[in-house]
Amino acid sequence: MTDKITVAGVAVDTRHFIGAERVASAETFTDTSPIDGSVLGEIARGGRAEAEAAVGAAKAAFPAWAATSRAERARILHAIADGVEKRIEELAIVETHDNGALLRSHRRGVMPRVAHNFRFFADWLLTLDHDDFETRGHTNHVSWDPAGPSVLITPWNAPLMLATWKVAPALAAGNTVVLKPAEWSPLTASLLADIAAEAGLPAGVLNVVQGLGAEIGDALTSHPDVRRISFTGSVPTAQRIAESAAARLTPLSLELGGKSPLLVFADADLDLAVDLAVEQYDNAGQVCLAATRILVEESIADEFTRRFVDKASRLKQGDPRDEATDLGPNIHPRQLEKIDGFVRRAIGQGARAVIGGTPDTGLGGLFYRPTLLTDVAQDSEIVQEEVFGPVLTLQTFATEEEAVRLANDTRFGLAATLATGDHERAERVTARLVAGTVWVNCFFVRDLQAPFGGSRHSGVGREGGTWSFDFYCDLKNTVTAPNGWKNHG
Repeated sequence: MTDKITVAGVAVDTRHFIGAERVASAETFTDTSPIDGSVLGEIARGGRAEAEAAVGAAKAAFPAWAATSRAERARILHAIADGVEKRIEELAIVETHDNGALLRSHRRGVMPRVAHNFRFFADWLLTLDHDDFETRGHTNHVSWDPAGPSVLITPWNAPLMLATWKVAPALAAGNTVVLKPAEWSPLTASLLADIAAEAGLPAGVLNVVQGLGAEIGDALTSHPDVRRISFTGSVPTAQRIAESAAARLTPLSLELGGKSPLLVFADADLDLAVDLAVEQYDNAGQVCLAATRILVEESIADEFTRRFVDKASRLKQGDPRDEATDLGPNIHPRQLEKIDGFVRRAIGQGARAVIGGTPDTGLGGLFYRPTLLTDVAQDSEIVQEEVFGPVLTLQTFATEEEAVRLANDTRFGLAATLATGDHERAERVTARLVAGTVWVNCFFVRDLQAPFGGSRHSGVGREGGTWSFDFYCDLKNTVTAPNGWKNHG
């Protein structure tokens, strides 16, 4: 195994980062690019020994980092953000080759957001406070104490952005971190380790271990010295993590899947509604928040479908490095097979593909055509289960009551989108939707001040703003009696 690989001219270390040292493993796994299937490199494949070393490094570094002043922690987080901004182009190029998402999106939105994640939580830390309050003359003072080593397990669809959504608040809170990136897209996590070290983050405060979830995951999530676990990914994996953590009652934050609805009422701006619907193909449909179930009022369904097909057919699918590309590849052959299996089974059960319905064999590789399925039953697999690809379903409703019933009729509750021109209807419907986030006449507007998470099987807990610190810290209330001080005059 070589210690470093070069991805489009950018050097990336393939070893773990533990206690500020690069650490190799006896075994490796192969990382391939979804763009063309080329091998990017052989990556260190960690197991129990690497998990023990990383948690040990985090535990050793915790007392000093927890005792570091808020101002100094914030300064270092801003320095990490500076390092990210200096390397936006490198990070964007590497991540596009590693996970296949659009290079233009990485340059203009995703990597700047990575830097913003660090700046936001650094600044929020400095304002984190709760007013003291009185109880029968006694003073209550609330404080946020660092909890300890935190294991953060992150997904492949937006690797660095979603990793730093966890890393930044955990570090700001005074915790030390063991980051385990997804094995299908591990490279930018390695670059983040370099950036953090260059910014002056002390040894052991951030550790990065790579490997297969089934091999290294349990060793991390069951470790007795881990005080917090945050995971973004699938429900089955979350259930295994929860079982692993349960024996030690390790607090969990779980950001899981979705099967979100887009409700389009007849009084909506139809062009806006179509734009919102087509936007759900973003990142080749590999977005947990995507509104994959389009619910349209019967009276406008035909016109909506006509406009949708016209707009979706103009999307350009191809090489994600091309500025003109709208949809890149799906990330892995297994993912493409999963997507195609969902669609083939749905069609076999009577669904109709208005557009798409097959891989794009002309492009080859891992490209799946943007797909819209109609004639789907509410209890069918394609309506109830997360596909995580460019596949949408369209159903109709006759009444507001039916729209809400259909929208809520899955085991998920991550997000919902509503298109309507009636403010009162928007208030009525949003109040009844089961979702962690609801967008009205917009989509994917995200502010780090807001709570983020899902209901039902879409997750446990909320992060963002003070909610992140509530999770990554042990909250303490100190109650002081009046006039209890001796006069040492």
